Amino acid sequence: MTGLGGLNKSPNGVVVGLVQLQLPVVQTPADLAAQTRRICELVGKARRNLSGMDLVVFPEYSLHGLSMDTAPAIMCSLDGPEVAAFKRACVEHKIWGCFSIMEANPGGNPYNSGLIIDDTGAIKLYYRKLHPWVPVEPWEPGNLGVPVCDGPNGSKISLIICHDGMFPEMAREAAYKGAEIIIRTAGYTAPIRHAWKITNQANAFSNLAYTANVCMCGSDGSFDSMGEGMFCNFDGSVLVEGGGRPDEIITCELRPDLVREARSGWGVENNIYQLYHRGYVAVKGGAQDCPYTYMHDMAAGRYQLPWRVQVTDGTSCGFDAPTRQYKGPEQHPLVPDSAAVAIKKAA
Repeated sequence: MTGLGGLNKSPNGVVVGLVQLQLPVVQTPADLAAQTRRICELVGKARRNLSGMDLVVFPEYSLHGLSMDTAPAIMCSLDGPEVAAFKRACVEHKIWGCFSIMEANPGGNPYNSGLIIDDTGAIKLYYRKLHPWVPVEPWEPGNLGVPVCDGPNGSKISLIICHDGMFPEMAREAAYKGAEIIIRTAGYTAPIRHAWKITNQANAFSNLAYTANVCMCGSDGSFDSMGEGMFCNFDGSVLVEGGGRPDEIITCELRPDLVREARSGWGVENNIYQLYHRGYVAVKGGAQDCPYTYMHDMAAGRYQLPWRVQVTDGTSCGFDAPTRQYKGPEQHPLVPDSAAVAIKKAA
């Protein structure tokens, strides 16, 4: 299935490399520049490592480390030098890349953002993490939804970030919008090891999608990231799994054509279809309602758990209690006005 990690690439294959990047310490603009160069060097390593690799994926926090520092001097922007360097690296080495930045936000806390850049240097996907890892992370909640882009060799790819993957709704949203390969980048440390593995597998099986998942790796003197990149097949089994070796690139050939075949042809456990076609053996077309109370309550703005929650802000982790309200979704910065209007009309 994996073509020996992509060494034997099939005509329909997409070869992905996951970089278990050494956890850095980034405190100054000079540190940021040095880490940018290091990531670009590893884009080159990925290309030398495997000539048939289509996409190289770097973990969340690969540029900034795990300090949670929101200092403006080390925040990034889409038109800044760090993203420009990533674009050049993809062009130079003729490879797609997935990158992580902590992005300046004039209206509030920085965003935890992810980018997929193609081999011509174009940004194909831009995502702001919807679910920061509260109460530990200070990042502004994402407001651009879960995007899906056209990827190498006709694939459909999405990106979710770390804690996002603990919510079944995130992977389901990505698959519902067509994603065949769901990338999950993370900075997780060892206490999350078990949850990391089972959610990567469940996200794949529940949605008949590949998941490609990678954490930072090694120690920065305070934190120990676990590496442990893993590719999961659309049946939930693990295809390839990495260990805890920093800067190791684990690779796998994924077959989006087999995802399409399963989504079309499976009867048993075609759950993403059966969610909205319950019991179609008994009733024509299945039951097409929404029997889930939490979905109705979220849409109506009345979501409330039937128990008391004690931790509801970041004060336990040293952050001030917030005073701003969430403003809601905004127009995607990379979608022209005309396209945004067309999308709105289509919806």
